[in-house]
Amino acid sequence: MVALPDRLLMTYEEYIAWESTQEMRHEFCDGEVIAMAGGTRDHNRASGNFFKLLDNALADRPCEVYIADVKVQVKPKRKYFYPDVVVTCDERDRNDALVVAFPCLIIEVLSPSTEGFDRGFKFSQYRQFETLQEYVLVQVEQPVVEVFQRNGQGQWVFFEYGLSDRLFLKSVNVEIAVSDLYQQIQFEQKIE
Repeated sequence: MVALPDRLLMTYEEYIAWESTQEMRHEFCDGEVIAMAGGTRDHNRASGNFFKLLDNALADRPCEVYIADVKVQVKPKRKYFYPDVVVTCDERDRNDALVVAFPCLIIEVLSPSTEGFDRGFKFSQYRQFETLQEYVLVQVEQPVVEVFQRNGQGQWVFFEYGLSDRLFLKSVNVEIAVSDLYQQIQFEQKIE
């Protein structure tokens, strides 16, 4: 087996054709193809819990919740990312089976290898969505959920939630117990 470099360069058309044949997911940013890091069981569990809770809460609404394998299109033919969970309530997203272009909520579960990218570059790109109302970062090393919520003036306001809190997602009008997001995740006890 030949190891591929972490980053490749190709056109959008080459990327779409190539990626459909790959076992691993790859993000696309201005011609650069970026391999996605593998996740841990806790990362997968947190993503799955968030997806399940949102999917159940939004079952009777015209919103769609996707996990891991659906790309968000930041800029057509230029920037595509795979968030851990994405929600769209926009009818225009029903027209394309491959991407979500009008998300209202994006959730990233943090890992040590991607945390800086998710907090920095990805968030700067996601803020370009006019429809995005909330960006959520879920830590799995400790029970902390960070929510960036766009206010009426277009500014991003920060909220932090712990294990005993209830998280209100204004973008989809859903309240979730943070403890439910961390079901079946064990945290290491820190000795001081």
